[in-house]
Amino acid sequence: MTPPIKHYLQFADFRADEYAYLLARAALIKRKFKAYEKHHTLNDRTLAMIFEKASTRTRVSFEAGMYQLGGSVVHLTSEGSQLGRSEPIEDTARVISRMTDIVMIRTFEQARIERFAEFSRVPVINGLTNEYHPCQILADIFTFIEHRGPIAGKTVAWIGDGNNMANTWAQAAALLGFTLHVSTPRGYEVDSQLAALDGNGGDKTWRHFADPVAACAGADLVTTDVWTSMGYEAENEARKKAFASWCVDADMMAVARPDALFMHCLPAHRGEEVTAEVIDGPQSVVWDEAENRMHVQKALMEYLLLGRQAGEFA
Repeated sequence: MTPPIKHYLQFADFRADEYAYLLARAALIKRKFKAYEKHHTLNDRTLAMIFEKASTRTRVSFEAGMYQLGGSVVHLTSEGSQLGRSEPIEDTARVISRMTDIVMIRTFEQARIERFAEFSRVPVINGLTNEYHPCQILADIFTFIEHRGPIAGKTVAWIGDGNNMANTWAQAAALLGFTLHVSTPRGYEVDSQLAALDGNGGDKTWRHFADPVAACAGADLVTTDVWTSMGYEAENEARKKAFASWCVDADMMAVARPDALFMHCLPAHRGEEVTAEVIDGPQSVVWDEAENRMHVQKALMEYLLLGRQAGEFA
């Protein structure tokens, strides 16, 4: 019997043991990349990338990653496909999944990618939705492990908007056994239903702090995002006022652990959500974090298409 298709639509879609495999596999894949060793496990496979939201890092990381795995890529946008002409998502899914082997979608509401996956004959990956950003958090956790070892038992401080990143960090904390401190301005809190892990304790591994400095106290990782995500541009001026005290600066980093890391999914606005002193300082690992999107996504695509592969991961 053919096993059911596995999708990656939010962080909670995988178990902790699957993440242990993916993170180890990503480390192997990255070592081979740095040593200029070929890793063509997806020869003759085709990735379809569908962008309803613009992207730099998502496009480059998935496209370069698939080529490095020996596959090929088809790039689609709303403007250049029937998606922009109101073709039903279900019909688009049926057609594209008959012609390609795996699909990555970067879109607006989570419901859109869930509808696509329901009618797809191949695995679907969430490249970003309004509600979740699982590939980014996977890269962030991989980056933390590279620099500081296991994340279990550690404390991550999320400073800023209660957005798709915050929701996904909350899911990751519940699954992987670390604590999440969240600080957002009033009115921009995390949606507890989205952040909770299907009611299985996700709301017990994260705490909300009214004071962003208090949220950073003792943190092993301090991380943030832009104040205004795509789709919310009309709120930009109001958000700048509301978030004025949520700029990650040297004072916040000073109350974190001495070896705390700083991360940002990029693009960053220096002087808004983070000071130049922090993002360009010695505790920042944002460039490793950005590169690691490619390596964890290679491991993810390989896993969704081929399952677990034998190999030495240590």
